[in-house]
Amino acid sequence: MQSLFQILMLILDIVWFFVVAHVIMSWLISFQVLNVRQQLVGQIWYGLNRILEPLYGPIRRILPPMSGLDLAPLVVLVGIFALRIILQNNVAFFL
Repeated sequence: MQSLFQILMLILDIVWFFVVAHVIMSWLISFQVLNVRQQLVGQIWYGLNRILEPLYGPIRRILPPMSGLDLAPLVVLVGIFALRIILQNNVAFFL
């Protein structure tokens, strides 16, 4: 059962990395450091969007419009941290 705990923590770490990479890329694209028309940048950007949209979509429907400010990644990161805390506090269940 400890293996299940470690796999769940690994999945949460990977999702956390994807969200952080998406946020950083969105900033770099907004400040025109990166150009989506470049093939590699475009593929990474659209790939991250396709991976993370199932997480962001329901949150964006619940959150009120913030005039260009997207808080969905912040809510996802808080949710990941909350899940990590819940799993770590219940690690005895997995032993």
